[in-house]
Parts: sequence; C-alpha cells; structure tokens
Amino acid sequence: MKTYVVGGAVRDGLLGLPVQDRDHVVVGATPEELLRQGFTPIGKDFPVFLHPKTHEEYALARTERKTAPGYKGFVFHAAADVTLEEDLIRRDLTINAMARAEDGSLIDPFGGQHDLQQRLFRHVSPAFAEDPLRILRVARFAARFTDFTVADETNVLMRQMVQAGEIDALVPERVWQELARGLMEEKPSRMFDVLRACGALQRILPELDALWGVPQPEKHHPEIDTGIHVMMVVDLAASLGYSLPIRFAALTHDLGKGSTPQSEWPRHHGHEAHSVKLVEAVCKRLKIPNDCRDLAVMTAREHGNIGRAFELRANTIVSLLERCDAFRKPQRFIDMLKASECDHRARAGFLYRSFPQAAYLEAALAAAQVVKAGAIAKATQQRYPAQPERIAEAIHAARVKAVSSIVPREGEGDSA
Repeated sequence: MKTYVVGGAVRDGLLGLPVQDRDHVVVGATPEELLRQGFTPIGKDFPVFLHPKTHEEYALARTERKTAPGYKGFVFHAAADVTLEEDLIRRDLTINAMARAEDGSLIDPFGGQHDLQQRLFRHVSPAFAEDPLRILRVARFAARFTDFTVADETNVLMRQMVQAGEIDALVPERVWQELARGLMEEKPSRMFDVLRACGALQRILPELDALWGVPQPEKHHPEIDTGIHVMMVVDLAASLGYSLPIRFAALTHDLGKGSTPQSEWPRHHGHEAHSVKLVEAVCKRLKIPNDCRDLAVMTAREHGNIGRAFELRANTIVSLLERCDAFRKPQRFIDMLKASECDHRARAGFLYRSFPQAAYLEAALAAAQVVKAGAIAKATQQRYPAQPERIAEAIHAARVKAVSSIVPREGEGDSA
C-alpha cells in the first residue's frame, strides 16, 4: 500500500501558497485494509476515509466511467489494482493532477508543473468534457489565481460542452455553490470572464450576460458599458473584503439595464423596477439563500435613491428607512449602503472617490433610532383607540422630526 498527497495541496505548495487541506490517494489497498488500520469511512459514491489521527481524507485510487448526462452520471471503480496515473488522469486540470510520494518526490505525468510555470489552466484529458461542473470550477480558479489564463484548447472544449447542452444538466444548488465560492475569491470578475468566453454565462445567468454592450447613462461615463461596470463593482466589493450577500448584491444591482430598449440608450428610465424582477427570478431559479436574495433585491431597488441621498427630504429618508426595514434590520441596511458605495465608486476614473451618502444615511438612521416607538405607540393608542392607523403615522412623524435635524437643505424636492 502506498499513499500520495494529491491535488490542491501539491499545486499550492509548488506555488508557494499556504496549504489548507491535504487530500491523499491510496494505491494498492482495499477498504478492509484501511478499516483494520482504524480509518473511518465517509465516502458515499466511492471509498473515502478519514485518518484516525490527522483526520485528513484518504481516497482509494479509482477510475470513473460516464454513463449518463450531467455531472452525476458516473460509475466509479476503486480497487487495489488501480494505478496512481489512472487515478490522476480522471482529474480536471493538469495543475490538479500531480502527486507527492511519501519520500517527497513529485509525480507529474501530465505536465502540471509546466502549466503552473506558464500560468495555464489546461484540461488533463478529453474526459474533462464528461463533467460540466468542471467549467464552473475552472472559472472559479480564474477568480483565485488571477494571473492564470485558460488554455485555448480547453476553452474550445468548454465551448463545445456548452453547445452540447451539458451545462444545462447542472442542478441549481451546484451552480450557486460554485458561483458563491467564486464571488468570495480575490477577483470575481475573472470567473465571469471565463464563463462568457465559453458561452456558459448566457446559459446559467443570461440576465447578467445581457449587460455587456449596454452603455451606462451619460453622467456615468457611457464609454464603459454596463457589463464592465458591474465587474468593476463586484471586484471593488471583493477588494474591500465584503461578505457574500454584499458581493452578490453588487453583481446583480443593475440587471434591469439589460432589458432597456436600444432606442432609449444610454438612458435607463425605470431600470430599478426591472432589476428587482430579474433579481427575484435569478434567486428563485438558482435557489439562492434568503440573506443574499433580500439584500440583492433591496440594493437593486434602492441604489439610485442611495446615490441621491443629499437630494432627499427628511420625510423621504424616513420612508426609505421604513421601506428597507432598517429599524428591525439595521445591519442589512448598512450592507446595502456598502453595495451602493461600490456601485458609485467603481466607474472610469473615479474608483477611489468618496461616498459621503453612506455616512449621511447611517447618521439619519441613528437619529431616527432614538425615537421611542413603543412609547409613542402606547400614547397614540390611548388617545385614538379606534384609529390604529394613527400609530404608524405618529411614529413616522417623530422619526421625520429627528432626521430633520441632520438634513442640510430641508425643503428641496426629491425623487424617491
């Protein structure tokens, strides 16, 4: 029995990166042998075990055979006679198909080390085409390893997979899982660049794909189209270390601009309402978690109002806070301000400009939070027992009065 460290641990070690997890392949062994040595079985589709001391994963060397469309249509064969090279050839990329023996020697049958040096994502074998999930994995790796590019022949193969409909076999949960992981990488825009280059983005996120070629409004530098702008926004959110819900809101805030008739360009009147509908549709289709969905919908609906914050009257600001449920969920409102700030700052030539609207609206929220809503509700109910609608009116009026103290130009018109 021989064991080898494989995959990402070998790749990251050669790149000089921290190794987070170590996966092992066991050659020349049976499940019974590992059980006798105290390993704990955890694999469902094929034999995978946890080491009794390190709790690292050890998988028996295996081969696989495609039996049905999609990423689940495989039959796995794990046996003592499966070689290390037979195991490695089933992997996705050459940079992930290397192994280290127990004596530290590198086993690299498919040129992974060379492709690391060339900064290339290259598929190991034609079997890559059997698993459409690998398209999303390559795209996600591009967001992490920002100086790598996809080999031309691999991009051609991925495009052929898309055209054959393989990408359509992916279940929503797996699509979202890979997209979410890519959004949390260093430069998420590269994930979408790869997906666009092979045609996969049009199949899994057509609402986003439609933004390329759509100009921004004149005041927002129309020479930068909306697709490029959105990529700048999500990359800025990533560079600031923001959470997944904020990054997803940054990604989807302008979806409605893709549905603006070309005759109206570069104007996008009413695109916020279209954006909300499209965000809701995407979230339903991909089964996106509620926290990401709720923040994205709110950002799509309100980011224009956030940008116009200094034009809004106190009454309108309070209505905005109430509409966003900011008094019950203040952190979500602040997260929306962060997503809106990324939208405002990520424009040609203005990447580092300030966004005072965020601090201004946070101050407005803080001022309105001082209002004792419970006491006002109790007093109003006692005074107007037969008119419960007056409670909300009284609380709103008190909040408007509190916010008025920080509004610099009360009385000006607003548009929210």
